[in-house]
Amino acid sequence: MVAYEFHPEDIELSAIAVGRDLLLLITGGVRHIGAASTAYVDGDNISVSTSAVPHHKEHTISEVIALKVSAALGKTVTVVMGIHYEDLSKEDITKVVEIVNSKVDQYLTQ
Repeated sequence: MVAYEFHPEDIELSAIAVGRDLLLLITGGVRHIGAASTAYVDGDNISVSTSAVPHHKEHTISEVIALKVSAALGKTVTVVMGIHYEDLSKEDITKVVEIVNSKVDQYLTQ
């Protein structure tokens, strides 16, 4: 991947209605597909299925987001995520997760 400096303001969340379901695309830095998580109502529970590209870590966030949004909206939600910056510190990774969660919370309250 191409090197890309950390600019957290370029993290974006796009929401696309797919019939009664929802697709969330969350990207930043060098945009790509690192993971896809689909959460769905399964009786009284919310279940999730995740596919991750080897050597990517987005699945650790996409799965939690898919579960959260599916539970909040009561519908099937797929989160496709690809965020890449070079040489992030632990603090920078925490900041990325906070920004993603903030954008999801903003989406849910609109």
